[in-house]
Amino acid sequence: MMGKLTVLTLRAMLVALLAGSVFVQTAMVPLLAIDLEALNADLAHLRTPFLVITVLGVVTVQVVLVCVWRLATMVRRGTVFSHAAFRYVDVVIGAIVAAAFLMFALGVILAPGDPVPPGMVLLIGGAGVAILGVALIVLVLRMLLAQAVARDVEAAQMQAELDEVI
Repeated sequence: MMGKLTVLTLRAMLVALLAGSVFVQTAMVPLLAIDLEALNADLAHLRTPFLVITVLGVVTVQVVLVCVWRLATMVRRGTVFSHAAFRYVDVVIGAIVAAAFLMFALGVILAPGDPVPPGMVLLIGGAGVAILGVALIVLVLRMLLAQAVARDVEAAQMQAELDEVI
């Protein structure tokens, strides 16, 4: 079972990250929009897609943070080995996959012309692949959770049978 200090520390980190992400959305993105107005006319068409990808990327992080908060709550209560946990894990996987596709979209909008060097587009694509790798890791952890839930159900059935015998 996750200790109280561990859960408290995790929650403090989640609150700090969520506050930081809200700051990015409310303060940094508008400042970025102002900075992007200075783009020359050839690149002005990139402004809106770049800002949309940035905001949606932050939203994917926020979704993951909220789901991790809910899962930590379930761990603290001892209810994480239930089918309700799958909903949050599935949402985390979906948010991570969405973040990967946002990275790929960023690479696509930056690839034509010369807004960034080709190596930068390659790095963005590599980051998208790395993010997909994180989604695969979480998927494997989901499979482990499924096995744990199945074992928990099986143990409860065996205990019920044993109680009947006794």
